[in-house]
Amino acid sequence: MTYPERPRVTLIEGDGIGPEIAAATVRVLAAAGGQIDWEPALAGMTAAERVKDPLPAATLESIKTNQLALKGPLGTPIGTGFRSVNVTLRQTFDLYANLRPALTIPGVPSRFSGVDIVMVRENTEDLYAGVEHYVDPRRNAAESICIITRFGSERVINYAFDYARKHGRKKMTLVHKANILKMTNGLFLDVGREIAARYPEIQFEDMIVDATAMKLVTAPERFDMIVTMNLFGDILSDLTAGLIGGLGVAPAANIGDGGCAIFEAVHGTAPDIAGKGLANPTALMLSAVMLLEHVGQMEAAARMRRGVHAALGDARTRTRDLGGEADTRTFSDAIVRAIES
Repeated sequence: MTYPERPRVTLIEGDGIGPEIAAATVRVLAAAGGQIDWEPALAGMTAAERVKDPLPAATLESIKTNQLALKGPLGTPIGTGFRSVNVTLRQTFDLYANLRPALTIPGVPSRFSGVDIVMVRENTEDLYAGVEHYVDPRRNAAESICIITRFGSERVINYAFDYARKHGRKKMTLVHKANILKMTNGLFLDVGREIAARYPEIQFEDMIVDATAMKLVTAPERFDMIVTMNLFGDILSDLTAGLIGGLGVAPAANIGDGGCAIFEAVHGTAPDIAGKGLANPTALMLSAVMLLEHVGQMEAAARMRRGVHAALGDARTRTRDLGGEADTRTFSDAIVRAIES
């Protein structure tokens, strides 16, 4: 899809620390030369409190019209019927590919170095399809159905291989549990092998999920790209974030066909520090970098990424949750200076 020079993007600030990190992100993106028109919208706990709906129709209409959104962390109100606002957004707009890069950033405390992994997670099927029920009226047993389709498997695996080819990635690891779940996970694996044959320049392997988890924490450098199903992807994407310092420095994107995409911070709302100016906006800022790249503003994206990395590389300008001394404002100021220098 071709986007206008200055696309309109739905901005969902989110709950807790969301408004603080969203404001910092908008400021830094502008300093980097990003050309975005923002359209504010509500979701999550804030929306439930203000308009009695955690996912208002106006917000859905905004995303439908703009086809692009940047979203801070959301809370899901209890007792509303929503399993998750985030899951609902992904399913409503059929955002089938969850893209989660994990890249070591110099200065960010971590047990590992040299990590550069891109995780592609199928985003709409598997156990997250929400097909579950109680087996008996006393609710002593429950059943959840894992749905894997050839269509869903093909499009997410194709997306992963196309991404690998476009970005010069050399290896794809398909993660599954087909030794036990022979039909559902077996179908995903079969589709993966079929598609891999069309990309001979990309090394392909498949790996059982438990072995993958072990190898990620013993030798993460052996991985380049990972493609997997929804549940395993949810777990392993947080694991790979842990390899580079945590969810506070890990960006994310949800991609659908036709250009629709939502970029987001996947960490929590941190209500204990909300309003104190201490929040770390790195994850949302790097998600905004992915947004800029998605709409073709590559130079602005590169400037923004360099600025964020520069600020993270100095303890005086790195936020306190990452072992530094800075608050949100000091961190943002440092990024703007790095961009402008």
